[in-house]
Amino acid sequence: MSHYICKLHESVTREHIRYYNRYGIALAGDIYMAKDMDKTKKHTAVVVGAPYGGVKEQGPCVYANELAQRGFVVLTFDPCYMGESGGEPRHVSSPELFSENISAGVDYLGLLHYVDRDRIAALGICGSGGFALSAAAMDTRIKAVITVSMYDMSVASRLELTPEQIRQRKEQLSLQRWKDAEKGLPEYIPSFPEEPVEEIPHDMQGIWREFFDFYATKRGHHANALGGFTTTSDLSFLNYGLNDHIEEISPRPILFIVGEQAESRFFSDMAFERAAEPKYKNVVPNCNHVDLYDDTAKIPFDDIVLFLQNSLQ
Repeated sequence: MSHYICKLHESVTREHIRYYNRYGIALAGDIYMAKDMDKTKKHTAVVVGAPYGGVKEQGPCVYANELAQRGFVVLTFDPCYMGESGGEPRHVSSPELFSENISAGVDYLGLLHYVDRDRIAALGICGSGGFALSAAAMDTRIKAVITVSMYDMSVASRLELTPEQIRQRKEQLSLQRWKDAEKGLPEYIPSFPEEPVEEIPHDMQGIWREFFDFYATKRGHHANALGGFTTTSDLSFLNYGLNDHIEEISPRPILFIVGEQAESRFFSDMAFERAAEPKYKNVVPNCNHVDLYDDTAKIPFDDIVLFLQNSLQ
């Protein structure tokens, strides 16, 4: 049975659901809402995407638990090929598929009689921030976007690599496809241990120390989120610009939330510069990348609610 890193508030109800993306892959999700919500009225809804490699029981449940208390209908989900969702082989990642998962959530929410189809937003944490922006650039039903500790995985795939190193990387991954084809199963190497650890390795520094502090310890460890994807999944990110059309989200608004001390901050800064108005940035002081996954004392929920209320009137 799945365990959640946040305790469900007594005023909130959570219902497990299954639905399909447009590729016919079953997605496992949870719907959160206030127990006393009046279902005879139409309400604002938010689909929340997990950090890259994460599942619905981690960061998304923190956001859904809080936003449901404030009157929103919230959908969290496991990406296809991950967690309790369908898709074989396991741990496959794709920029188009992971962006599609956001739109599939909009599909589901829009079929609920108590959700207003004209007031559906997407909130993406870490890698899902990039996927939410990509989805919104092509799916006009997403009326507002919030990114939290945004990570653009297509930019990350080429980060600090020379043209020659990119060529070598493509060659390495292309040859890996032969190995996978011969074996009949793609290579998958998890990033985190199967059981939570007590201490972070001393030689681990930078953003990976932050990731390890969340995913590998009791703080955020989950058996369905051991990190990493099939090795050849990186090929698609090398060939796909998630945010090539970010300016086309306008005139729908975007809110970028980022920790002041996050080593990933430059991803949000870059996307913010490229995005068209209306756009907003909230830099949270004394906050790193993973603090915005689960630290309710630092996550600016009041600002998130105000943004949603102003954007989805």
